[in-house]
Amino acid sequence: MLRALIFDVDGTLAETEDLHRQAFNDAFAEMDLPWIWSSAFYADLLAVMGGKERLAHYVETHHAGDLPTLRPRLAEIHDRKTRIYGELVAAGRLGLRPGVARLVAEARAGGVRLAVASTTSRPNVEALLRMNFPRGDVPFDVIACGDEAARKKPAPDVFELALARLGVAAAEAIAFEDSVAGIRSALDAGLPVIATRSRYTETHRLDGAFSALSDLGEPSAPHTLLSGIPWPGGAVTLAGLKAWQTRREAGS
Repeated sequence: MLRALIFDVDGTLAETEDLHRQAFNDAFAEMDLPWIWSSAFYADLLAVMGGKERLAHYVETHHAGDLPTLRPRLAEIHDRKTRIYGELVAAGRLGLRPGVARLVAEARAGGVRLAVASTTSRPNVEALLRMNFPRGDVPFDVIACGDEAARKKPAPDVFELALARLGVAAAEAIAFEDSVAGIRSALDAGLPVIATRSRYTETHRLDGAFSALSDLGEPSAPHTLLSGIPWPGGAVTLAGLKAWQTRREAGS
């Protein structure tokens, strides 16, 4: 039985990464730091999972001589960035990716539980959900974030945390991801994975996902199948997910 869907956030629920990059750059400017992260440079930085860890890695590798001065400021820089990111999201700068709102609504109506498993911090997740699910009608039963897990992706910790809070087994859930590290994290937690390629993971091999797609698709705007299981009408639906789960269980 399919009992839960677990979504990554950055690049999966929404194309958040470039807004994170802008928020970092705005925070640097506000704090009189002469740093600007280009899109290409930020794509490389994304190999480091977690915004706090990404910032620390950047300082350690590009400004090592200033570490004694900069290290005490890292928490303040990241807090400033988080505030700016929330303001950008609240200004309507970020919508959900194709098919996400539809599938979430189908799952909720069908009694399938919903969770977030993300390396980003909780305020970032909550800002995105508030903007896209207004009037306090946030459909996610569980939010598991990087700061609550011992290890960041590609370790399985945050997905294991989400499963524990949901109270479901990995075989009863499906994970949605967009990156190599995220797929590895979900697989090592025992979850089957659907991958949707995002702006910053265009070059990633989505190996391990049982279905890799351009996005979840809409009936009026079908997705592109990249590899693996196809979906009728070019859209991932709750009915299609349940049918796949039934075939999977029958095959086992």
